[in-house]
Amino acid sequence: MVDEAVPRVPPPHEIIIVPPPEHEDRHALLQQCIQVRIAVFVTEQGFPLEVEVDEHDPTATHCLLRLLPSLEPIGTIRAHKVESPGGSYYKLARLVVLKEYRHYKFGRNLVLALHNWAKVHARNSGVTDYVKMVCHSQAVRADSAGAVGFYRKFGYEEQGDLFDEDGEPHQKMVARLSLEE
Repeated sequence: MVDEAVPRVPPPHEIIIVPPPEHEDRHALLQQCIQVRIAVFVTEQGFPLEVEVDEHDPTATHCLLRLLPSLEPIGTIRAHKVESPGGSYYKLARLVVLKEYRHYKFGRNLVLALHNWAKVHARNSGVTDYVKMVCHSQAVRADSAGAVGFYRKFGYEEQGDLFDEDGEPHQKMVARLSLEE
């Protein structure tokens, strides 16, 4: 039996930003992100394969969590910028960590890495006050407590009612990340 009160030291790892679409390494690294997502969303959680890869993957920014020195992919997250009449925001999506590595709290590291990327991207685009982040968090499932509480820890707040996305209940959540140092 593992003592939950004892902090676990994570294995050596890195989080990289998958290069932009024109970069020669993008395809291979993006495929690693997608394979980790398929392992979690399709194989483990039962979501349909046809909804896992979508129109945003080719242009979204993806963070890839890999073990060192093997470079084995074990987690990923992505975001893309959305321009809307109400203003632009970054849509955080597809956060996964392989089950055997979740106790190391790598999901937190991935969200923070993506938040840092969004802040830099926003500043480089001329934004000076805050970055609006939106995610559709999985709500309670039969096999999990959902992720709403996880996102609250980063300042996300629920907006609106639960809705169906890919056959499961989801909650829209919004955070405003300050760009002040």
